[in-house]
Amino acid sequence: MHKPLLLNRRELLKVGTGLGISSLLPFSAVSANTLQTQAHIVILGGGAAGMAMANRLATRLEGGTITLVEPRSTHHYQPGWTLVASGVWQPDKTMRPNAQFVPRGVKWVREYAASIDADNKRVGLANGATLDYEYLVVATGIQLNYHLIEGMSPSLVGQHGIGSVYASIEGATRTNQAIQTWLDSGQGKGIFTAAPTPVKCAGAPLKMTFTTLSRLEASGRRDAFEVDFMAPGDALFSQPWVNEFVKQRFDEQGVNRRHHYRLSAIDPQAKQAEFTFVGPDSEFTSHHQLREAEFRRDNQPTVIADYDFIHVVPPMSAHDFVKQSALIAQDGPFRGEWLDVDIYTMQHNRYPEVFGIGDVIGAPINKTAASVKAQAPVVEANLIAVMQGNPLPARHTGYTSCPMITGIGKAMLVEFGYEDNFAFMPSFPFIDPTDESWVTWVMKDRMLQPAYYAVLEGQA
Repeated sequence: MHKPLLLNRRELLKVGTGLGISSLLPFSAVSANTLQTQAHIVILGGGAAGMAMANRLATRLEGGTITLVEPRSTHHYQPGWTLVASGVWQPDKTMRPNAQFVPRGVKWVREYAASIDADNKRVGLANGATLDYEYLVVATGIQLNYHLIEGMSPSLVGQHGIGSVYASIEGATRTNQAIQTWLDSGQGKGIFTAAPTPVKCAGAPLKMTFTTLSRLEASGRRDAFEVDFMAPGDALFSQPWVNEFVKQRFDEQGVNRRHHYRLSAIDPQAKQAEFTFVGPDSEFTSHHQLREAEFRRDNQPTVIADYDFIHVVPPMSAHDFVKQSALIAQDGPFRGEWLDVDIYTMQHNRYPEVFGIGDVIGAPINKTAASVKAQAPVVEANLIAVMQGNPLPARHTGYTSCPMITGIGKAMLVEFGYEDNFAFMPSFPFIDPTDESWVTWVMKDRMLQPAYYAVLEGQA
């Protein structure tokens, strides 16, 4: 699987200069005419998806009102958190003021959304206020359900050998410190976990394992450390070729793979983790609904494992106020847990004035910033078509991308979509998606962050 690099450093810089930031990811925006309107559009969420839509719609619409509901003053570049947790980046590199991205003319409501009354086209806020809308874009992101792991809390990250890259930027920083403490001890057992639900950046648990392996190997004492990876299903990644690659690489690097186990409890003081054996026929595989009652059912076999370091990946879902609304999926694999949208048009399946984008939607893949890049033009075009009473003109291919870090200094650019069993959709002729390279590492480390900000600003 090892192939020679296709570009040297000088050639990469030439290519990067020629490409420009906006073309580092595919599906660049095409300028279009503006639409005169008096409509009120509410966008829930100011992460990558919500901010991209605010900028795009602010450019396309003249008149009317666009309201962005986002309580946070700081925007977090979450694709950089694995680099922070791996000790490569400093945390302040991932933060910018949200005010830098909110477009002029958009009303910014700095409050949490608390409810959605889809039948009456109304959003409730945490402060008791309400917002009426004619069109709604749901871009609320994902909820981290640490509470479904007994004894676990995000406040524990960084203590008792516990790490979790997902918890927050502070959690990513403390995860790096927890890994370094384990390394400094000179020996011991590390356990890396995966969640039995869809997660944002599905490659992150694998990246954390690979970068930690690099640090262990660099310590010169690799043989003194034991590394386990506990997976709830048979697969480690949704793209079939990459799944087999990761399994083979883990085996080559001495990682003990154990399948069909989910992390069910943790005892921080004793540094012990309980794993429930869910079996090969369990529902807890790639993208099934998450229900607390099912998580806590009795009579399943469990094992207790000691650890010196553990990386915890929490179960994830849409936020509770979305789950409690009529917009949640009513049947199928995403029922009760994710927003009910047509995965190709991004329009809600039962409320045509509602669109979804980003991590909140029920889709077999797509919980990445690169997915937002591909989805945003589709939502823009189709929402404006609905406002004009026209047929929906745009379709999402399912495109998503993961710069799969396979070690500090090397990565693979994995791009794929819905069709042909998640077949590769490579964007760049100089990058082989099956090849580990320094080129892709440089893209992840230095080039993708400016491209991400261009997406937020509606420029890409």
